Amino acid sequence: MLDDEEIVRLLRACRNDVYPFRQFVPILLATAQRRGELAEMRWTEVDLNAKQWVIPAERSKNGKPQVVPLSAFALKFLDEVPRFLDCDYVFTTTKHSPVSGFSKMLRRLSEGSNTSGWRLHDLRRTAASGMARAGVAPHVVEKVINHISGTISGVAAVYNRYGYDAEKRAALDNWGRVLEELYGRSGSAV
Repeated sequence: MLDDEEIVRLLRACRNDVYPFRQFVPILLATAQRRGELAEMRWTEVDLNAKQWVIPAERSKNGKPQVVPLSAFALKFLDEVPRFLDCDYVFTTTKHSPVSGFSKMLRRLSEGSNTSGWRLHDLRRTAASGMARAGVAPHVVEKVINHISGTISGVAAVYNRYGYDAEKRAALDNWGRVLEELYGRSGSAV
């Protein structure tokens, strides 16, 4: 898990990077989703008016569609992403396939942020822990990160089919405000 100062340094390094990772890493941190799910994000899955991204069941690790509310912080970075004709991928360098090259990017951002010993998956852990620190209930954090097992399991999971959509939005909006404050400390605003 990255602490706040490490997040500030990472966001500063992202600020100095270029598309696609300048936007990819902050959005990954803001949404708490899996690297592969974000790498394969498509514009047709994003509803900017509803401020959400729907990961289809076939690309979700648990086989269920995941509605991901997009905070103002995430939307600012998404707004920076160029759109290519005849390409639905949000993050691509080829215009024919999702972004790759994560190892090189991780080395570059680790060096640029003077941080080490972390992986992209740790940003998911950082986001989940940050939401918990901000008072988000564990079962809502579990819904945000799209875990089926968690605090609501067994018989309770059989009967509790509520999606916690409003709570997920509030959690990610609050986390986005934390990230916005940390991003502000990394230099000028987005």
